[in-house]
Amino acid sequence: MKLAVTLLVFCVAALLALGMTMLYSSTMGQPGAHYLRMQLMWCALGLALCLAAAVLDYRLLKRIALPLLIVSVLLLVLVLVPHIGLKIKGARRWLGQGAFRFQSSELAKLALIIALAWYGEHYQRQMRFWKRGILIPASIVALVLGLIFIEPDRGTTILLASVAGVMLLIGGVRWMFIVPPVLAAVVGLGFSLLNDRMRLKRIFSWLDLDKHKDGVGYQAYQAMLALGAGGWTGLGLGNGRQKLGFVPENHTDFILSIIGEELGLVATLLVIAAFVTIVLCGIFIARNSRDTFGLLLGSGISFLIGLQAFINIGVVTSALPNKGLPLPFVSYGGSNLLIMLTCIGLLLSIARQARASEALPVPERSGSEIPAPQPS
Repeated sequence: MKLAVTLLVFCVAALLALGMTMLYSSTMGQPGAHYLRMQLMWCALGLALCLAAAVLDYRLLKRIALPLLIVSVLLLVLVLVPHIGLKIKGARRWLGQGAFRFQSSELAKLALIIALAWYGEHYQRQMRFWKRGILIPASIVALVLGLIFIEPDRGTTILLASVAGVMLLIGGVRWMFIVPPVLAAVVGLGFSLLNDRMRLKRIFSWLDLDKHKDGVGYQAYQAMLALGAGGWTGLGLGNGRQKLGFVPENHTDFILSIIGEELGLVATLLVIAAFVTIVLCGIFIARNSRDTFGLLLGSGISFLIGLQAFINIGVVTSALPNKGLPLPFVSYGGSNLLIMLTCIGLLLSIARQARASEALPVPERSGSEIPAPQPS
């Protein structure tokens, strides 16, 4: 357990340091250091929440699982209300004013994972039945995902649906119960894409990037050029050219392309190795937790971090269509960084409680003890 915790903390710290460095590098062409200052502020707050979550007993979350889910749903509703939610680039995903913005779907990620972990433990013996196993939890998941979907935020919807499905399977739900909702979700997603011209163009550009490199596929094509220009060792920190207006959103969703250009393929592979290590350590911590709640919570967090990183890396390398998800711990984005660091704190709390239970002395019976007589 100690090795898993050490590797987990080291990988997260390394990704945070890399993220701050590359954020400064990717915004060198802009006056001031606004993005770096904001990210440092969010990081400080996130580290404070990470420490608090690690010190506290994660089992206390059972008491606030449902209230936290209700609050997150209310925030998702407020985002959609005109003059309350901020509409940026055609999407309503943020609450706040001025430079301070909070993406309510980030809180919904953690709230849904905590709620499903509580539900899975509370109804552990009934998870193999239709009503308790899939009908009720699927309704809860559908409510949260539906609100995120209409923001619109397809990437987060797909991410959370996948994480929720994995948690339900770990919680004991039968495969035959999972398949119908998954098929219905796929059909619904396909129907929505057919009626969404912008996202349909993204898919066509992904299928034939060269044909759309001057249009919808411009961002993905320039990211590929950046990765290719870096070679094995990169052009050197600060020497990248694609960040000079060629790769849009290079400090957020596409920051991996700047890493590949300036630090090379070696650094890119090390980033991937760091996320693989985080997921493996998280799964190990979850498997060794002292209760079902810890198992489901740790598994959900591990798959959330790993799958979000997988989607982001897949988008940057053109292995997946553009989804608009940040790279955990590295991309600019205060809301995501805040929640991700809180998740790491919860993993550390699960590990700490597991180690505490292992350290408890086991009472031994001495050979001289005489068992009490049993009543006849």
